[in-house]
Amino acid sequence: MQKLVRTIAYIGIGSAIVCAGTMIIQIPIPQTRGYINLGDALVLTIAMLFGSKIGGLAGGLGSALADILLGYAHWAPFTFAIKGIEGLIAGSLAYKAQNTIVRVLSLILAGLEMVAGYFITETFMYGVGPAVVELPGNCFQAGGGVLISMLLFLAIKRVTKGNKVWNI
Repeated sequence: MQKLVRTIAYIGIGSAIVCAGTMIIQIPIPQTRGYINLGDALVLTIAMLFGSKIGGLAGGLGSALADILLGYAHWAPFTFAIKGIEGLIAGSLAYKAQNTIVRVLSLILAGLEMVAGYFITETFMYGVGPAVVELPGNCFQAGGGVLISMLLFLAIKRVTKGNKVWNI
C-alpha cells in the first residue's frame, strides 16, 4: 500500500513539474496551432529517474494538462498519448541503461517517437504541409530535450551520489 501511495505521489509531482516546465517557455507554431516547449526535457528526466510507469503517466498527464491550461485543449488527447509513450520508452530503456551511450540512444528513440507522433497527428488534422512546417521545431524540441534531460539527470545523480533517494 505504501508503495502505491508513493507511486501516485511521484506521478502527481512529476505531472506538475512537466506541466509547469511546458508552460514556462512556449513558442507558437501558427500553422498547426502547436508550440515548442521545454516539457520533453522534464518528461525524459523523470522517466530516467523513476522508470516507465511514472515517466509515462507524468509525461502524458503533465503535458496534456499544459495543453488544456494554455488553450490547446484540442491537442490534449493526442499529447497525452504521444508524451506518455515518450516517457514510457525513455523509462523502459534509459532507466535501466548502465552506460551513457545506451541512455542517450534510448532518449533519442523516445524523442523520435514524439516527433513521429506529432507529425502523424498534424498530417491528419491539418495536412502534410503544416506538419512539415512544424517538423524542424519538433526535432529541435526533441534534441534539446535529450541534451537538457541528460544534464539534469547527471546533476541529480551527482548530488545524490548515485543513490536512489526515492524508494519505489
